[in-house]
Amino acid sequence: MERLCPNASRSVTTPLPGSERTMWFTGVAIASVYGAISVLGLVGNITLIKTFCSAKSIRNVPNLFMTSLALGDVLLLLTCAPVDASRYLSEEWLFGRLGCKVIPFIQLTSVGVSVFTLTALSADRYRAIVKPLDIQTSTTTASIVLRAALIWVFSLILAIPEAVFSDLHTFNITSTNESFITCAPYPHAGELHPQIHSMASFLIFYVIPLLIISVYYTFIARSLMSSASNLPVEGNLHARRQVESRKRLAKTVLVFVGLFAVCWLPSHIIYLYRSYHYSQVDTSLAHFVCSVIARILAFTNSCLNPFALYLLSKTFKKQFNQQLCCCCRMIFKHSSQSPTHNATRVTSVRSTHHSMASLTMINGRQLCQEDCV
Repeated sequence: MERLCPNASRSVTTPLPGSERTMWFTGVAIASVYGAISVLGLVGNITLIKTFCSAKSIRNVPNLFMTSLALGDVLLLLTCAPVDASRYLSEEWLFGRLGCKVIPFIQLTSVGVSVFTLTALSADRYRAIVKPLDIQTSTTTASIVLRAALIWVFSLILAIPEAVFSDLHTFNITSTNESFITCAPYPHAGELHPQIHSMASFLIFYVIPLLIISVYYTFIARSLMSSASNLPVEGNLHARRQVESRKRLAKTVLVFVGLFAVCWLPSHIIYLYRSYHYSQVDTSLAHFVCSVIARILAFTNSCLNPFALYLLSKTFKKQFNQQLCCCCRMIFKHSSQSPTHNATRVTSVRSTHHSMASLTMINGRQLCQEDCV
């Protein structure tokens, strides 16, 4: 899948009108946006995973699935985001043939984990709201972990062809008579392969899951409306609270699905456009801008879920703040202690050997890092 990491089109790295200095600043600016998204996404998702793993009180079915979803986002941000950012700083593929096979495999696995986990979350909300009696038999932690693991295995299997067929291929720009080598899931020969590839990706990783989710939420909405109309105006406070709790969880999952649909649609559209115009390499400014926006939106999806959950769930917000404040206190504590500690060690060793003092400084930083993990 070339939508994020590798790309058969050089249009994203084609020189823009202006000097080389302008091109360099443009690349640095875009790479900086990638860096900001990666940092925010990693902080949010890692804190989310730590929150759900440490707080037993909120370790329920949806949150276990959300932990798996966050793990997939962390994988994407750690591997594909730096690779994609590098493409705006260099016109060459920097990661060799092995990277050309591994990176698309990781990216497609992460995308599969995201969309299939959202589908599983929607199915879980359907069972909890429409068929609450059935969910009691399948809500053990072990069964949910097994389902999440199966989603990862299924995503890995679907990504295997990406690793097999992705390779370094030579492409030509007819308008300038240039040729370049880049990573792509198919060679620059024939149109059937790219069209099948793009359409299959669009259906498997976007259209079909969203259709299934839409069906689930149609039944969920119908059941919630029926439950609300059948409840008495007074009394039965427990039942009302239960319905409200289910509504909040269903709303949260629906927000996640909406964010995925909005953030990934432009990337799919760009990819479909390229595959159906594969005999040409589009070097226009409009295509460059649309490609950048589509890619940044797709990566942005990997950092939005923790912050959306933070705004939607008071319980998660409280636990999230506790985890984040705990980490900040540890970092601040060690940073405030390190200068005094290091200064003492440097003073005591300076008279014997200068290199020993440098080693003490390095070890002090390592100690802080190990304690904060």
